[in-house]
Amino acid sequence: MRDRTHLEQIERWGKFVKENPNSWKREHTQFIDAQIMKAWDFYKRLEKTKGGMEKIRKLKELRLSQSNRL
Repeated sequence: MRDRTHLEQIERWGKFVKENPNSWKREHTQFIDAQIMKAWDFYKRLEKTKGGMEKIRKLKELRLSQSNRL
């Protein structure tokens, strides 16, 4: 179970969304885009390491096997 601070953050975000119906989407999009960029940067760095491409292949296989369980 997550701690109380996590629940408090969810409540703050919910309040922000209710109070800012037109601007929360922009902030959320910026956050998601930043997460995607970090992932791309990670994969680019991993590709350059010894065995990096093999690790990426294994990660993709793991992701596919987990999505097939849903």
